[in-house]
Amino acid sequence: MKKIVIEGGNPLSGTISIGGAKNSAVALIPASLLADGVCTISNVPNITDKDALFDIVKHLNCDIEQNGKEIKIDTTNLKNILITQELSVRLRASYYFMGVLLGKYKRVEMYFPGGCNIGSRPIDLHLKGFKALGAKFTKRGHKYTIKAEHLHGADITLDFASVGATINIMFAAVYAEGRTVIHNAAKEVEIINIMDYLNNMGAKISGAGTDTITIDGVSKLHGANIEVIPDRIEAGTYIIVGALLGKNLKVSGIIKEHNQALFDKLSAMGVDFKFEGNSVILNKVDKLKPVDVKTLVYPGFPTDLGQPMSVLLTQASGVSTMEETIWENRVGHYPYLKKMGADIEVDGLKATIKGKANLKGTEIHATDLRGGAALILAGLIASGKTSIFDIDYILRGYENIIHKLSNVGAKITLEEI
Repeated sequence: MKKIVIEGGNPLSGTISIGGAKNSAVALIPASLLADGVCTISNVPNITDKDALFDIVKHLNCDIEQNGKEIKIDTTNLKNILITQELSVRLRASYYFMGVLLGKYKRVEMYFPGGCNIGSRPIDLHLKGFKALGAKFTKRGHKYTIKAEHLHGADITLDFASVGATINIMFAAVYAEGRTVIHNAAKEVEIINIMDYLNNMGAKISGAGTDTITIDGVSKLHGANIEVIPDRIEAGTYIIVGALLGKNLKVSGIIKEHNQALFDKLSAMGVDFKFEGNSVILNKVDKLKPVDVKTLVYPGFPTDLGQPMSVLLTQASGVSTMEETIWENRVGHYPYLKKMGADIEVDGLKATIKGKANLKGTEIHATDLRGGAALILAGLIASGKTSIFDIDYILRGYENIIHKLSNVGAKITLEEI
């Protein structure tokens, strides 16, 4: 067991480089199993979710070779066998193997996926898509068996623009006979990254990044290469850090347009930032304006940045609101922020935040990945020492976060309990 210990209040200078996108990598790795042969993925982030996916890939008898941030996956000896509960519950993204194995073998057996406890995680939209393609499923306990005599193209309209369902239906549809059209598809930039990878394998997909994605089925996919796009959520988290403590803090390797909703809110607050090529330079200002933030599907304000953003709102002079509309349990970090001295009233999924708050270090617990990141931000600006427990959540999705923050002047360490 480990904890993160922070001595707060230190200005941050230097450069933080952004790694590959978690939300792309966790889909690109399973996608590799759709191909026959060797696939190469570069700019893979060093996160524990990656390791959990590797264990599933190896369980399915594929070979993985890693060299720094580049991985090669050889599917030559792939076996379509049951993915155990022990493997599947380690992360939510394990459900991508449903679409992959159903598409390639017309059958998959696995247990319900795991992940952070940020709300109910039904896979009904995934199953609805698979059913439209010709599959049937049975559920016994937490185990799903999904199979089809053959898969055929279909018009599928998602009730909600779910990223996971959009990607999983794409995976199953690449080998389906005929044309599949996904309406009300999620538009996140990570889906474009995945479409490009599949097309590099020989798939025929268009429309990713819009609300209508078209997949024309093919009979074979071959090995291919792809580079993981920069992680816009990691970038956004460190950009918020710069707004809180920056002293010419540079966040490099970003794609500005991917975080436009965040930059719009920072501008409204009066945050001091400027762009320099593929970097943004930030400086702390003495007085920030309050704003109202509501999370939305892309290109709206991302749910994954709502919790870190709430920390910035505690430093605005006045009353702000933070409303979550995607996941019902994105509020677990608020009691700990209040314990540190924040003035927050929570009503359902909407928080009213009064600033400017003088936060004080104390012992707190991460309740999920992004909530844990928010608590790190709070510890960085708090007076005194903050100890954060249950940090496995944080390490799931932030690459080398202790090193990256220490490197720019934060007093933050990882300690054994």
